[in-house]
Amino acid sequence: MHASYYHKAHACIMVFDVQRKVTYKNLSTWYTELREFRPEIPCIVVANKIDADIKVTQKSFNFAKKFSLPLYFVSAADGTNVVKLFNDAIRLAVSYKQNSQDFMDEILQELENFELEQKEETVPGQEPNGSGSPPPC
Repeated sequence: MHASYYHKAHACIMVFDVQRKVTYKNLSTWYTELREFRPEIPCIVVANKIDADIKVTQKSFNFAKKFSLPLYFVSAADGTNVVKLFNDAIRLAVSYKQNSQDFMDEILQELENFELEQKEETVPGQEPNGSGSPPPC
């Protein structure tokens, strides 16, 4: 994946398909990459397509345990646990954003403020000092 996918993210939902083992195996790669760009954001692991075989909900998935990540069993097809998953993810993201200690968030905020300052200085029809009148001599 590209780093831009993580830009300004405040939470991550990592989904694998319970019917396709390769998607589960890819979680480690995705997680390592995520942590390179966003080391502190909350992350949720999702086992999707439980409607195909409900017995999969009895399985233990070590990836989530290894990293102490919450695991949700969902079915996008029939909606099982989808609303709960997104409600919880939103709650985690808002909490993270309000209480972030991640230096990357501070840097991103400074860049955003800098961009806003630059835009204010270059408003068309307005003098650079923002007063609309010539600068004092």
